Amino acid sequence: MHHPSEPPPAAPAGAALTQGLKGRQITMISIGGVIGAGLFVGSSTAVATAGPAVLISFLLAAALVVLVMQMLGEMAVANPDTGSFSTYADRALGRWAGFSIGWLYWWFYILVIPIEAIAAGEVIAALTGLPSWLPALAMIVLLAGSNLLAVRNYGEFEYWFALLKVVAIVAFLVLGVLAVLGLLPGSGTSGVSNLWSNGGFAPKGATAVLAGLLTAMFSFQGSEIVTIAAAESEEPRKNIKKAVRAVVWRLGLFYVGSILIVVCLVPWNSDDLAAAGSYQAVLERMNIPGAGRIMDVVLVIAVSSCLNSAVYTASRMVFSLAKRGDAPAAFARTSRHGVPRNAVVVSTVIGIVAVIANYLLPSVFSYLIASSGAIALMMYLVIALTQYAIRRKEGDPREVRMWGFPCLTLATIAFIAGVLVLMAVLPGHRLELWLSLGLAAVLVGVGVLRQRRLRAGPDGTDAAGKSGATATEPPSTTTASRL
Repeated sequence: MHHPSEPPPAAPAGAALTQGLKGRQITMISIGGVIGAGLFVGSSTAVATAGPAVLISFLLAAALVVLVMQMLGEMAVANPDTGSFSTYADRALGRWAGFSIGWLYWWFYILVIPIEAIAAGEVIAALTGLPSWLPALAMIVLLAGSNLLAVRNYGEFEYWFALLKVVAIVAFLVLGVLAVLGLLPGSGTSGVSNLWSNGGFAPKGATAVLAGLLTAMFSFQGSEIVTIAAAESEEPRKNIKKAVRAVVWRLGLFYVGSILIVVCLVPWNSDDLAAAGSYQAVLERMNIPGAGRIMDVVLVIAVSSCLNSAVYTASRMVFSLAKRGDAPAAFARTSRHGVPRNAVVVSTVIGIVAVIANYLLPSVFSYLIASSGAIALMMYLVIALTQYAIRRKEGDPREVRMWGFPCLTLATIAFIAGVLVLMAVLPGHRLELWLSLGLAAVLVGVGVLRQRRLRAGPDGTDAAGKSGATATEPPSTTTASRL
């Protein structure tokens, strides 16, 4: 099997993934990964929760993601791998860690598939009069089909989806700045007085800012996808470094910039925010013709992008688990185009079952969704713990480095732990936390038992190697080979 940091040749069926993603596609994947319906619509919930002080919530969430991405970038540049943080946790913390976080992450994206499909179905149904389940299922089949053909199909779909999202955001920011400055002809709103004129900057206090932080944080989920996709590109190290360097301005411009425009131009307690969502509420205040229809198109593009990435990401994670012996071997088989078709099909089928469950058993579906509520935070925590363990064993890496190690890494771990405690305290998030922790506890337990069983061989060691090193591709000589 090829060295993980070297481009593999075009592979026969069942051998390996290919490197069919181009640099421009990786760039747009890294941008589009953090732009979903949460920015265009869902952010209105955070604004209503915290008022204008939601800007602090988004700044804190963005800072956390930037730090986590820097840590992940340090490990991914040293050893690009389709399993990304799951593989690194496997090698640094133990097989149980890679096993449990890999399956948790797969579960998270399995549930993203129905969430985004249902959202797209509802928008398309409102426009066409079709029953919402029909476009929802059609969207899954279409994007899963493109994923089955070749990785470049996923990359090309995501390239255009992400580009259209970026164009929409840039247009919104330009119009918003002109409106704030009073330079947009016909605009029904201007200025920045809404930042303080409706009960003050933080009308609901510091606790509300922390509650807004949870919504903001989950809106940023997806930044890490680029480290998974980059392993299927010709220059993975270069692409990962580029994406990690750009994450600061992307989060700052797209999210913080957009939310600043929203809270400047629309009162935080306006009914329009809850009814229409952040972007549409602003566009309607600016008297932009057809604001609702424009946002319908943007939303379909945004959720299609997230759905496309969910199919890809779920299939690659279970493929990586299978390569390490932690999932059925059938998921590690690839087509002659280097696509793990079994992994794509199974992930898609489960997503379709979840869509059907939403319409037939909505209460069950709501519990399924809640079970993934804290997985993003668990992933961030595992990334931080893994980076700390690797850096302590290996010393400074050659290329990308986490700033202020170990202080910033430990501060990040403490911050994530604090947010998990916050979820336990706030009534609206307790169910998500406990269901996610329950699922994680089961997977950790299974992972520990598997690790002990594998180590109980004739020589008393793990059949796949020491300290959780598994039967995946040989680790690179820069980082993982010495773990």
